[in-house]
Amino acid sequence: MVKVRHILSLSGGKDSAALAIYMRDRVAEMEYIFHDTEKELPETYEYLARLESVLGRPIVRTSPTDSFDHWLSVYGGMLPSNHRRWCTRMLKLKPFEAYVGRDNVINYVGLRADEPRIGYISTKPNIKAVYPFREDGLVRADIVRILEDCGLGMPTYTEWGRSRSGCFFCFYQQKIEWVRLKERHPDLYEQAKHYETESAARGVNFTWSQSESLTELERPERMAAIKLNREVVEARKKASRKNLSLAETLGGLDNDEPSESDGCLICSL
Repeated sequence: MVKVRHILSLSGGKDSAALAIYMRDRVAEMEYIFHDTEKELPETYEYLARLESVLGRPIVRTSPTDSFDHWLSVYGGMLPSNHRRWCTRMLKLKPFEAYVGRDNVINYVGLRADEPRIGYISTKPNIKAVYPFREDGLVRADIVRILEDCGLGMPTYTEWGRSRSGCFFCFYQQKIEWVRLKERHPDLYEQAKHYETESAARGVNFTWSQSESLTELERPERMAAIKLNREVVEARKKASRKNLSLAETLGGLDNDEPSESDGCLICSL
């Protein structure tokens, strides 16, 4: 009989953490792995350490053969973006495929039943992706309940407004998330800003946040405007909740949650 490995990749986000807990007693031989880019938020490392205690199993830390800075040089200083996701490919997907090798693998992915997106996952023939939450009809409310019931709770970065896991300079961040990164982790904001400066010095004009640099975004008046706009948007959402569908009323969907339709599954679940 051909041996099949069961592997669940953790991103440091709520969905993959909840899936790990959900599958803990269903697949005894599960391997839990985390691809460490060394550009993660401190809260991500803290969350994974607590998850490891809840699972009672080790989470294997894999690392890319070459660093983000190496690949940035290879790509001529061209920072990654939603159109050029070399960061996911080189720092997440390739290490995953190297860890798997030629073994036959079932890869467990934490896509929920209430989200329409598709994944940035391996297409190698020896790797089969499965989606337990979708198969069992679990939605966001179920994921939150799983995390609360086991005592883990939501990732702590959600407390200051971060909507997803992934590198601290992830280009999928909303502008309000950049503002909150600046306030919560000014050192990381400065590192992200430095990448923009270096990119410009190489003649590649690219900004992490669409249409403006982090230097422009951090101006006090600009940060104030972004915060005000966020307040207006949230107030409109709150006022519109009277029009919620039955599924939303029952907790299946959450209109206040930032869109999860973008991003790479291996990074941000």
